[in-house]
Amino acid sequence: MPVVGLALGGVDFSNLGIILADRDLYASAAEAVAAGAPVIQYGAFINTVINFLLIALVVFLIVKAFNDMKRRTQKPDEAPAAAVTTEERLLGEIRDLLATRKDVP
Repeated sequence: MPVVGLALGGVDFSNLGIILADRDLYASAAEAVAAGAPVIQYGAFINTVINFLLIALVVFLIVKAFNDMKRRTQKPDEAPAAAVTTEERLLGEIRDLLATRKDVP
């Protein structure tokens, strides 16, 4: 988070929150948490989401680089012979039979 905080001008999301009771007594959500007051800390959620997205991006880039490297180091395989399935063979036979019929214009 220091990099994100630096990019955003030193903003620290962990101190963001909504004080649910006695808002007048506390100057910030951090003081309310320290005093044990009920606080919804949405800043911690924002930090967690940003951390997750950064880690996911890094993992994605690592996997992508690995797959590119793997593809470059593999020898190009010969083109596999076209395997004719049973369905294709039967359709070909039907086509040939229809082509040889004389009563079809």
